[in-house]
Amino acid sequence: MDLENQKRVKEFTEEYGPENIVVLLGAAEGEASGLAAETVTAGDPTFAGPLTGVSLGLKVYHICEPEIKELIDEAVYDEQVSMMEMVLDVDDIVSEMTAIRDEFCKY
Repeated sequence: MDLENQKRVKEFTEEYGPENIVVLLGAAEGEASGLAAETVTAGDPTFAGPLTGVSLGLKVYHICEPEIKELIDEAVYDEQVSMMEMVLDVDDIVSEMTAIRDEFCKY
């Protein structure tokens, strides 16, 4: 997660409260999704950005996770995500995201 996005997440969390924030990711690999998820839950593991040492514990999901997919209008999902989903290792992404939520999410 780039430094500008870390800054935005931190500002939104301060403005609206961490219990009211859900981060939705769309990275193409489980490892990249896990790194971004860890950043918004446990703090920036690269020690480079505004979330270094900041444990927000935010709810975080990937767009391809079933619980998110079912919330989105099917036509919109098909148009915006389904082509990408066909080439992703969704099981790996779901596994990575679940592990991060289980370990670090507070809300």
